[in-house]
Amino acid sequence: MQSSISEVQPNSIFTDLASISSGQCVRLIEIEAGRNLQGRLLALGLIRGAEIRIIINEGQGPLLIGLGRSRMTVSRGIAEKIVVK
Repeated sequence: MQSSISEVQPNSIFTDLASISSGQCVRLIEIEAGRNLQGRLLALGLIRGAEIRIIINEGQGPLLIGLGRSRMTVSRGIAEKIVVK
């Protein structure tokens, strides 16, 4: 069963990806980084409006995220540059 973002966080405010708890789904709003990092993340499918599922966020170290049928790890530093709702 997949949950819709509106069910998970109906009245959420903008925050960074590193602040989201495991099991939550969010929508990517913006990447606050330079062109090189933005390009790398765009190539991975992290585009504005993308639905991101936080699989593992232990509060330190990298995050394991789901994007569609793919899973990837994102460093905490990069996760702090990804603005989500």
